[in-house]
Amino acid sequence: MAKKIFKRWLPDPAEFRNRPSLNFLGHLLHDPNLFHLNRHSVSGAFFVGLFIAFLPTLGQMPIAAGAALLCRVNLPIAVALVWISNPVTMPPIYFACYELGRWVLSIPPAAFSIELSMEWFRNEFTHIWKPLLVGCLLSGVFFGGLGYVFIQIFWRLHVIRNWKKRKARREAADSNSPQS
Repeated sequence: MAKKIFKRWLPDPAEFRNRPSLNFLGHLLHDPNLFHLNRHSVSGAFFVGLFIAFLPTLGQMPIAAGAALLCRVNLPIAVALVWISNPVTMPPIYFACYELGRWVLSIPPAAFSIELSMEWFRNEFTHIWKPLLVGCLLSGVFFGGLGYVFIQIFWRLHVIRNWKKRKARREAADSNSPQS
């Protein structure tokens, strides 16, 4: 089943709940949906994780964990998916989001150069934050929704395939058994 595919990579829920660093969450980690592998929990986690991966903010993992707790979707999958935006992929992702936001808001292209300094951040970020934020939100909703739909379809097709295999095995067993 599709559950077996995801279960290979996920941590043991009991081990996760017993981590001393997570004691402050108390009873919140005992919600079975946070570690349950079903079509709705996993597809919801894909939406949450992919949406937050596109947010231009620091601390995406705690935000994804909080959103998973709030939405009651699979916590490890939601947190793992934010690593799509990592130091290697962030520049192209955020540039594409900026361009999308600029296009949606009909803002003409601005000539700017990127310099890793607080001075640049204070001066230039005021010009690019609106298109960047709009593009990131639109991309997050689009790719989160795409991930949600993909998992829903993948899971359903996987279940149907397993039903057909079981039916074929039953029919083969019935045709091989002696008739009375």
